[in-house]
This record gives sequence, C-alpha cells and structure tokens, in this order.
Amino acid sequence: MNSNLKLAVVGHTNTGKTSLLRTLLEDKSFGEVEDSPGTTKALEAAVIPLDDCEITLIDTPGFEDSEGLRDYLEQLQSYEDSRLSNQELIKKFLKSPESTRRYAQEARVLHQLLDSTAGLYVIDIRDSVRSKHRDELHIMSMCGRPLIAILNFMHSEDNFKDEWNEALSDNNIHLSIEFDTVAPPIDGTEMLYKKLSIVLSSYDQPLKQLAERVAEQRTSRKKAALSLLAEALVDIASYKYPSKTDEESVRENWEIVQNNVRKREYKFNSDLLKHYRFTEEDYPNKHIPIEGERWGSDLFNPSTLKEISVHVGSGFAAGAMTGMALDVLTAGLSLGTAALFGGIIGSMAGGAAKLGNRLKAKYQGYQELSVDDNVVRLVAIRGLLLIAALDRRGHASTSPVSLPSEYKTLWTKGMPEELSDARGHPEWSSIGGRHKTSEAKREATKGLSKELQKIEIL
Repeated sequence: MNSNLKLAVVGHTNTGKTSLLRTLLEDKSFGEVEDSPGTTKALEAAVIPLDDCEITLIDTPGFEDSEGLRDYLEQLQSYEDSRLSNQELIKKFLKSPESTRRYAQEARVLHQLLDSTAGLYVIDIRDSVRSKHRDELHIMSMCGRPLIAILNFMHSEDNFKDEWNEALSDNNIHLSIEFDTVAPPIDGTEMLYKKLSIVLSSYDQPLKQLAERVAEQRTSRKKAALSLLAEALVDIASYKYPSKTDEESVRENWEIVQNNVRKREYKFNSDLLKHYRFTEEDYPNKHIPIEGERWGSDLFNPSTLKEISVHVGSGFAAGAMTGMALDVLTAGLSLGTAALFGGIIGSMAGGAAKLGNRLKAKYQGYQELSVDDNVVRLVAIRGLLLIAALDRRGHASTSPVSLPSEYKTLWTKGMPEELSDARGHPEWSSIGGRHKTSEAKREATKGLSKELQKIEIL
C-alpha cells in the first residue's frame, strides 16, 4: 500500500467540488467559488498530514463535454485491431492530440484520477440525470479507481436523489454520501471520512484517525468559542462608568456606556469569526442580523430588551420607581439615573434594598452607570446563537449569517453567580481604564464558560 492517500474531487462543472474542499478543509480561501460553470480551470491540492501518512485532496476542473469525449473514445477503439481495456483506452486518449485541444479539461481530470487512490464524484442532486451525466460516469469508471458519490445540496426539497442512485448503480458505484457543502450536518465531515474508510479499507486507520481529529477539533473549538463569550459577558457585566447625577451628564455618559458595550460585543463577533476561520464577508453587519421584525439589530433596542426581560424589581417610592424601572428597561440602564423624571434614584431588580453604598453615593452627587441584566442576557443569547450558526456553517457558504428569531429562554430564575459577582468588580472589565488582571476574574470566566456549555439555545 502506498503510504499516502490521494483523493481526486471530480464531477460535472458547477456541482460544488471546490465548495466540498472548502468545507472539508475549513478554509474559505481555497480555490474559487462562483455560481457559474467552469470556475475551476486548473488542479489545486491540499495536504492533510497524519501520524503515519498524509491525505491529499485534489480539486479538478469540471467535465464539460462528456458526450463528445465518449464518442471520441469509441472512435479511438475502432482504430484498434483488438479491443482495449478501459484503462488502456483512457491512456490512449491521454496521448492523443485531442487531449490537449478539444478535451484538454477532461484530460486533466482523467489524468489526475488515474494518479489518485480514489475519486470523490460530486453530484448536484437538484439536477436531473441527463445523458451527459451518464457518459461522464461511464468515462470516469473506465479509469478503474474507486468512485464515491457525494450527493450535494441535500437540503433542496426538489431533488433527484432516487434517479441519481439508479444511475450510480448502473455504473457499479454503490457507495454514496449525503453531504451538503453549504450547510453540512454538524458531524458531516467526520461521517464522510468514516464512510470513506469502509470503501478504502487499506486506509481504514488514517481515515478513522482523521475523523476523530475532526470531532476533537469541533469540540475544542466550541469550548473555546464559549470561553470568548464568557469573557465578553464578564467584561460587560463588570463595566461601570462614573457620572455626575444631573440629567445632561447622565444622558451624555449613558451614550458613552452604550457605545462602549456595543464595541465590546462587536469585538466578540470579530474574534469569533476569526476563531471559526470566517471573515467579515460572512458577517458584514456591525450588529447581528436577526430574522423577522421581533428583534431590532441594535443591542439597546427598547422592544428587544422588553422582549427578553424577566421582571422589573420593586423598591421604595413605588410610583416613581415604576416609571424609573420602565426608563431603565427601555434604555438598558441599571443602577438608576439621577431622577431624570422626578428626583428619585432607582434601579433594576430589587430597588434600594440591594444598592447599599452605591445608593448612598448617588445622593452624594455621583453614580456609576452600567448596563442592565437584560442587556447582558441579550448579548449572551445573541452570542450563543452566533456560535451555533458558525458551528453549523460550511466554509463554502456565501450568504451572510442570519440568526433565528426562535430560541430557548435564558436565565429566567436569575443571572449566573459569576455575572452577579462581576457587578461588584469594575476592575475586571477590559472596557474601562481600570482593568486589572485577576485570578478571581479568570476563575469567574472559567466558571461561566462551563455554565454556557450546559445551555442548548435552540
């Protein structure tokens, strides 16, 4: 057995061959993907090193004139006194003048297939089986290499899966793998390698090793993503901004707080995209796009905060407190404002009883502004939804990330202990100028990350 495994990705033009490789390699920069035929003109390869061997994936141009080539092969056979074997006929074609002229693209594909261990034949099952496809299958099977069919675009309701399975069977291709390159199943890549290990039994161990590596990388990538979110949430929950208590100062400083928190969420989004090896093109908007009209795109959209709020706390001076609670809720401001509408200082979730020294400080002419729990909760929800979306996103996808409007409720019985503790440690926040590295913050972030791992947001 050759220690190295070569897999040629073959098929008709514009079926998703390069997209398959982008998804398997988790590299959206590999090759060129366009919604037009014949995008790939030359061979391009990627090598995956393993313990005892390496696996090479080769992208090939698409077949364009299989019907003409089959006629030409029959013509070449007619010139012979005795019938050539299938491989002999293919090799004779590769030495013919037409292999560098009319059928130059097909010749590159067949030459690479002969030089490979096996071929991954990519099929766009949204297309019905035509004579050109049957000729294509016949010609490729003449190379004598194992062909594994990759049924692409499985999410399409209008497909010709049964028709394709019949055509594959006619050409003695009995292994097919359903794999949507744009929206692959979450364990799709490892399942593909496991199925390949069945038909390529000589490479059973390296293919299984690769499948295990993919699964381990997916798990560790998800944990690291949740750690990024936990760090952002601790930063936001612990962030406080000092302000005088007059109305103008509070309004000006509250705008600063909002912008700084927006920037922190945006930084998390950017870091997460890089972590999953995506780019700004996958998620071009400054704020997360949410499907439907229920959510606004801005973090501090009043209707959004009302939508996810659990309850408004109660406290002294109930009438004025209710008005202040509504102001806090719709603006996303906690720890009160300096009585913008009546001289009463209020806050979310518990009122005066939980403010302690901070409430006294407000009466002395200053306060610290911070965001309400509902803002932190919203960042958590949007972060979890974005992680789930990127976790399932293929690197061949070209449409922007869009998050679902339906999700499970989060922290309805109160915020996690780590976030509650963060409220009392403004020095934990990297947003303000008071940030100090702290073992306590690291432990809080680590604990919150573990809590996030338990959440199924969808």
